[in-house]
Amino acid sequence: MSLDQMLRLFAVAALACNVASLGLVAAAVLRRGRGSDARGAAVVGARAVVGVAALFALGAALGSLYLSEIAHLEPCRWCWFQRIAMYPLALVLVVGWFRRDRGVHLYGLPMCLAGAAMSTWHYLLQHFPDLEGATTCSITSPCAVRYAWEFGFVSIPYMAGSVFVLVGVLLNLSRHRA
Repeated sequence: MSLDQMLRLFAVAALACNVASLGLVAAAVLRRGRGSDARGAAVVGARAVVGVAALFALGAALGSLYLSEIAHLEPCRWCWFQRIAMYPLALVLVVGWFRRDRGVHLYGLPMCLAGAAMSTWHYLLQHFPDLEGATTCSITSPCAVRYAWEFGFVSIPYMAGSVFVLVGVLLNLSRHRA
């Protein structure tokens, strides 16, 4: 599969993450609006929700490794910061899932928030490079470069941010599951 095809696949996956995040948030809001108890309405247990979150985080970590190590796209400074949040997030969630840790959201959610914030900033830099001076990113791998620009708006930071948000939503939901 070519790099262009992989980037398109990753972009579609990011959009699917967006749809899933919106759907999960909408379902939670509707459930609360009806006055039903979120714990009583839980069909899927917390462990399963954490397992799904771990799969998404692991997939994102492996996807970033594919882009740098197989496709040879050099990560910029802000890509590295996002990786610093995503790689341990994947590990923490996998370990939390195996250990059946009901408090995994306590250490996973801060990583999701930090990662989503960094992804948002990086995405903004791709639109408005003047937000950050040229001294903070390297000449060989500037932060404003768009290796991917699928569907006219999906870039690699957008993809990462989509996963951080979905994993954060899933971890938040896992808090209310039996």
